[in-house]
Amino acid sequence: MLRQLRHKFAAAALALLSAFSFAYAEEPAHNHEHKEEKFNIGEMIMHHISDAHEWEFAHGLAIPLPVIIYDNGLKVFSSSKFYHSPDATHEDHEKHIYPNKELGYVLEHEHVYRLGVDGKADKEAHVLDFSITKNVASLLLSAVLLFLIFTAVAKGYNKNKGKAPSGIQSFLEPVILMIRDDVVKPAIGPKYEKYLPYLLTLFFFVWINNLLGLLPGGANLTGNIAVTLVLAVITFLIVHFNANKHYFAHLVKPTGVPLALLPVMVPVEIVGVFMKPFSLMVRLFANITAGHIIILSLLGLIFIAKNLGGGGTGWSISPLVLIFTLFMNLIELLVAFLQAFIFTLLSSMYIGSAIEEHHEADHGH
Repeated sequence: MLRQLRHKFAAAALALLSAFSFAYAEEPAHNHEHKEEKFNIGEMIMHHISDAHEWEFAHGLAIPLPVIIYDNGLKVFSSSKFYHSPDATHEDHEKHIYPNKELGYVLEHEHVYRLGVDGKADKEAHVLDFSITKNVASLLLSAVLLFLIFTAVAKGYNKNKGKAPSGIQSFLEPVILMIRDDVVKPAIGPKYEKYLPYLLTLFFFVWINNLLGLLPGGANLTGNIAVTLVLAVITFLIVHFNANKHYFAHLVKPTGVPLALLPVMVPVEIVGVFMKPFSLMVRLFANITAGHIIILSLLGLIFIAKNLGGGGTGWSISPLVLIFTLFMNLIELLVAFLQAFIFTLLSSMYIGSAIEEHHEADHGH
């Protein structure tokens, strides 16, 4: 019975990946010319891991998002205007131009510029872009999901006091307890409760967005270095606003270091202060982006083979490529959890090292 279920699951997964491979590897949704073009794997990968002013789920299926810019006043319009404006010509659509009657705009590499009199982007004009892009929309979606999920968990906890957990509470409560007891408590110590809400939010925010990014058409939110930068800066601020005098004294005069070595060690300690959030930022960004690139590269092999040897060659290597892609997707599910766990663990350790008392530091507690 279990063997049959495994076979059915594998067959369904391969069929699903096969369908989504075409969605991943197609050219952007707004190519109106039906001529045969050479497949560009680099362009395809960058198209899918980069931020955008619309949310494309598959070839020809995209949701326009609000474009909010400040240029001689606040202007709000749909990103579909760059592709389907009734006042635009077919050539304007190809160039992503919105020929507004007052001030026209052009979308170049996901940057909005004012349209110059020569019909090109006026990059000297200062246009402030506050648009709801794909990553921003995914961020809002994950915030709503977190709110709904943990509201349900809180209700389940109040309902099942003294009883066994049920529903989504039974799945998430062990994870919450693991983060509290195995990560936050050992790293921070007796004062852990003050920082637990932030660290739990951090863990589940990163984990859920990592998982959302693995869905076909999902946004690469945690693979955006601006997002990981903000998370790292928040941890940096919490560490240094709560640090005690022993932490700052250690930066100026590290314990047990001879006076002759202080000119070397003090700059090293100060650089280390900024390297910690930098490592948090780069580790999450690099690992998540690398996983997406590997999966997209594997799927792109099918279309490279088609270009080199024809449709038969592409179809012949598809099963092997899809097996490797399925394997990589399973690996990425593990990576999604591990990266959230590591980000939370390191943040806990940095907070713990900043608030520990002097005698605790000396004895390694």
